[in-house]
Amino acid sequence: MRIDMSTSRPGTPVTTTSATKRRHDDAPDTAGLFARLATLEEGPERDAVRDELVTAWLPMAHRIAGRFRERGESIEDLRQVAALGLVKAVDRFDPERGAFESYAVPTITGEVKRHFRDRMWALRVPRRVQELRNKVRVARRELTQTPGSAEPTAAELAAHTGLTEEEVAAGLEALESFSALSLDAELSSDDDGYSLADTLGSSDSSYDTVVDRESAKAGLSRLPERERAILYMRFFEDMTQSRIADQLGISQMHVSRLISRSCARVRAEVMGERTSL
Repeated sequence: MRIDMSTSRPGTPVTTTSATKRRHDDAPDTAGLFARLATLEEGPERDAVRDELVTAWLPMAHRIAGRFRERGESIEDLRQVAALGLVKAVDRFDPERGAFESYAVPTITGEVKRHFRDRMWALRVPRRVQELRNKVRVARRELTQTPGSAEPTAAELAAHTGLTEEEVAAGLEALESFSALSLDAELSSDDDGYSLADTLGSSDSSYDTVVDRESAKAGLSRLPERERAILYMRFFEDMTQSRIADQLGISQMHVSRLISRSCARVRAEVMGERTSL
């Protein structure tokens, strides 16, 4: 259920001075309502007082939400998140521990920041990287406040934030990685344009062949000379078992057994080495 964003109340006088308006709309005097809320049991009366408090402080929640309006999220959604943070602050506030505003501002701000941290990234990014991103973003804004200022370098950002240049690089990369780019995204506007997927390579089975050959090389070198010769004639000269048997003066069945035994031995050695890694 969405929270009613209306902040006007029937019978509320409209004031003209900004100071009076801020006292009324942004930081109302609700100490009496909070004291009353603390004495009420669960029920309709308590719900009514709670709703009145949320309505009274909603303009402040909207103001806090407005601080985050340029970060890719709609202002209405941000106001909803801030309003939920306000509800939590009202429910958890202890009137005996100070002013409500001092408790509500960090509570609402934290709720909005959690929204960005947990919901707005296309991919789950480690919290440490998100914090680096925030530090780098603030530093860039501070270093470019003067009109005409050049874009700060990684070294300047590192000096300003106290981070290493490697950490700054990670933060800068995260700044550009808030949302994912579709593999179907066009990378060229020409008639023969191509998408991101067209630039990605595919698996090459030849690499597996190279790995297998290198793995078997040591095992083959340890075979008896006659068995190495039989494997060479069979697999490199493409000779049949009958021709190999005739050339060596042994039976075809013997050739078959030697080939099977040699291949099994090399295979066992290779698999044993890979298992031990």
